[in-house]
Amino acid sequence: MNAAQSRAGRGLIQMSQGELAKAARLGLSTVVDFELSRREVSEKAIAAIRSALEAAGVEFIPANGGGPGVRIKNGGYSNGQGSR
Repeated sequence: MNAAQSRAGRGLIQMSQGELAKAARLGLSTVVDFELSRREVSEKAIAAIRSALEAAGVEFIPANGGGPGVRIKNGGYSNGQGSR
């Protein structure tokens, strides 16, 4: 997973950086720095970010000729407020 996929995944499910940090059990600065490519973050932190996004309904698409991407998993996403 790269920084652009993280930003795009959050956008698809309308998740803030703060919400992602909480879901991934990371500091907000870690998420912000990763998504802005300010500094290298640990593989463990990247895995936590990816897991949190996947748990929220994001599916990661490998580079298959068109580059890596993200989409919402089959079954959709609910933000917990009744909307999709």
